Amino acid sequence: MNNKKFTYKKSGVNIKAADKFVNFISSVSSKKKGKKKFSNIGGFGSITNIPNNINQPQIVACTDGVGTKIEIANYLNKFDTIGIDLVAMSVNDLIVQGAKPLFFLDYISINKIDLSKLKSIIKGIINGCKLSGCSLVGGETAEMPGTYEKGKFDIAGFAVGVVSRNKVLNKNKIKKNDLILAVPSSGLHSNGFSLVRFLINKKKINITKNEFLKSELLKPTKIYVKEVMNLVSKNLLNGCANITGGGISDNIKRVIPENLVAEINLSKIKTLKIFKWLKDNGVTDKEMLKTFNCGVGFCLIINKNKLNKINRFFSKNYKPYIIGKISSGKNKVKLNGSINWIK
Repeated sequence: MNNKKFTYKKSGVNIKAADKFVNFISSVSSKKKGKKKFSNIGGFGSITNIPNNINQPQIVACTDGVGTKIEIANYLNKFDTIGIDLVAMSVNDLIVQGAKPLFFLDYISINKIDLSKLKSIIKGIINGCKLSGCSLVGGETAEMPGTYEKGKFDIAGFAVGVVSRNKVLNKNKIKKNDLILAVPSSGLHSNGFSLVRFLINKKKINITKNEFLKSELLKPTKIYVKEVMNLVSKNLLNGCANITGGGISDNIKRVIPENLVAEINLSKIKTLKIFKWLKDNGVTDKEMLKTFNCGVGFCLIINKNKLNKINRFFSKNYKPYIIGKISSGKNKVKLNGSINWIK
């Protein structure tokens, strides 16, 4: 008879460590009228009220991850910003519909519970939620030995927002002669990192000794919620696009109606040093535009008569500027000129 004692812990899953992490999340809260903002954490589900000032509320939901930017975080052993990225990737999609983020949930899967690493990630998620004006209402942490290599993990995020039916940003609001504005990105955001890592590996660059890359590669994705919600509330937007994987062309065409074209003047784009570095290290113009935001993190489509009312909602580093207009045509996007990478 086999008298060996088989336990979950011996298989590689430590429930007590997971419970400690849940207790940590519950304890990290911002006081609001004497109540903990994140007190829902740990239950089977979370109940959230729909704001009562929303007329004919429409629910909008998004999900995303941060891709292989995780591998850069692992390599640099720095995990305090990718949680912000995680929130940003979902809420920046929500606001394209005109929706205000209500709540966020996370999913973390890891080979072995590492409280220090997980605490850094969750602090970033909470920070991202605060920047977005939404609540972290729950999530899941899965310890999965044998599925991930030692030290490896993945994260995913889920955001839900609400918008009044008459405030929904849809293609029908975009008209000929509307202006297209670029809102600057903070850097790479969370797209194109497989190419970035491929380049770094091929050139045998030690990013731990490269202060420029250490600073740039883990810059958190800019969250545009506050600014865009102000524009929506003032009826200043006809449309917008979150510039993620696929670059400017592939993302902006998703919001352009039939028989209209977004004409983009690439020479107007104010790019950033990290994109010039990638260009100088062998990435072609075509690949840059297809893979990266190239300095444009978000696009706004507005009536030209409203241009002067836009800038006051944005901080100095993220002032929108004109990069194109809407014209008649069937191709949805037309790129003119080329980016000046030397700027």
